[in-house]
Amino acid sequence: MTIRFLGTVIAAAFLGLITFYLLVVLGASVLSDFPLIGQIARFVMNIFNGSLFVFIGWFFFFIVYLVLLQWRRFRYFGEVSEAVMHISEGNFDYKVPVRQRNEYGDLASFTNRLVTQLKTSMDEERRAEQTKNELVTNVSHDLRTPLTSIIGYLGLIEQDRYRDEVELRHYIQIAYEKSLRLNVLINDLFEYTRMRNNTSPIRLVTFNVVEMLQQLLEQYRLTLEEAGMRGTLQSDSSKVPVTGDPNKVVRIFENLLSNSVHYGKSGKRVDIRIYLNQADAVVEVTNYGEAIPEIDLPYLFDRFYRVDKSRSAHDGGSGLGLAIAKNIVEKHGGTIEAVSDSDMTTFKVKLPLAD
Repeated sequence: MTIRFLGTVIAAAFLGLITFYLLVVLGASVLSDFPLIGQIARFVMNIFNGSLFVFIGWFFFFIVYLVLLQWRRFRYFGEVSEAVMHISEGNFDYKVPVRQRNEYGDLASFTNRLVTQLKTSMDEERRAEQTKNELVTNVSHDLRTPLTSIIGYLGLIEQDRYRDEVELRHYIQIAYEKSLRLNVLINDLFEYTRMRNNTSPIRLVTFNVVEMLQQLLEQYRLTLEEAGMRGTLQSDSSKVPVTGDPNKVVRIFENLLSNSVHYGKSGKRVDIRIYLNQADAVVEVTNYGEAIPEIDLPYLFDRFYRVDKSRSAHDGGSGLGLAIAKNIVEKHGGTIEAVSDSDMTTFKVKLPLAD
């Protein structure tokens, strides 16, 4: 590439000298009536006509000067061209060497930046496609499990394969419970998809998060009692104003309470604490019992992630509750995190206070 480029430069230089010579000849004849300009033109003409070797010497002197002073630049241009050729073949890990502080060095730097951005975009697209495939796989598995049970028990009923009415009602009860679980899975999946695709509008109003959580605990009182648990609420103030969508914010804490009921029964209670931290309202939901392994904490808010891999679909939730909670929190400009030690697990939600 460098030799070819150098040959082009030499050919261009040769043509330039020939053109200059012709212009001098033409100028000597046309401008002869102008004393000063004519004398200059005739002087240059005499130099060229003095000897053919002088002309050739001038030409080769120019070429040697060009090669000696510009060879590094020509060679670097060849390296840049070769690197760009490798990148064009799909080698996006290849870097163009940046060795000179000139226009070629700028070209190499800009090319590297362009390739980095292109590679990042391709990686994100690949991850998005993988995420979509995993979502379809997980959803298919989680929906198929309760649906298979529903079809199986309804099939037994339709074929009159039960001994008495007690067994019939037992089959109906199982099918009903499985249908409820199927409904939860579908609703969670629908909500998660809407939040991810930004198709779920957020209606911003100012509300008291303390009052909201008091009402939520009252609604969950029976559920907690059936699980052998009790809930408590502690707040530094009776009024903590937050701006957001109440219907979506309450979903955050519904998911956290449901998570506590599923995985914190052995602790017998759920504690909710509300306090202020600078410009944020902080809500901590704590359940007691077996701690979450530290290795699992970074993945708690990933969709379909369950700490206990052996937990069946019947025992666990949809696997989307915490992912939905995180999505809602982030859309309200807040954060959510989990900490766990020997006998307790705390989910900490931060939401901006109302102005």
